[in-house]
Amino acid sequence: MPPDEQSVADALASLRRRDPEALDAAVRDHARPLFRSARALGFGEAEAEDLVQEVFVTFLEKIDSFEGRSQLRTWLIGILHRKAMEQRRQLAADRRHDSLDSVLESRFDDRGNWIKPPADLERLFESQRAGEMIRGCMEKLPSNQRAVFILREIEGLETQEICKILEVTVTNIGVLFLRARTRLRECLESAGKG
Repeated sequence: MPPDEQSVADALASLRRRDPEALDAAVRDHARPLFRSARALGFGEAEAEDLVQEVFVTFLEKIDSFEGRSQLRTWLIGILHRKAMEQRRQLAADRRHDSLDSVLESRFDDRGNWIKPPADLERLFESQRAGEMIRGCMEKLPSNQRAVFILREIEGLETQEICKILEVTVTNIGVLFLRARTRLRECLESAGKG
């Protein structure tokens, strides 16, 4: 076994033994990129932190099934992608069950006054306009196009890694990426004119 392959095999064996130093190194090396990916997928700071924690819980539960055919980072981002989809489905289900009364009660006191007044929208809009435009355009992308764009452009993953994570072909990745870029450009141009 070549030295690089041997060091990867040794690292994987340490992770499977739940070696504290190896686990600490894995968290230290991958937590920040996972957090950035979760934020890029549209999750707030607290939600992104929770999502990263869920990824590492799953990582500990499933490390014995990780064969090492892909990089650990690729495997963890794949877990993040699946957890994000699960969380979005759960949030959508929860939103359907929110009653109007509970929403109003959470925002107004007994006398009908704001518990916490809304932010000055004009000032907020001015300070975050570009970010909101990009985020809004990203949210309009179909989920598969958004995932490809984020994994390639924000996370800088190679095409083969993206194929493994999303379980699609190289050709499909190319088509999805091209469509995502085209839709983003059109959306941003349209938003800039408004």
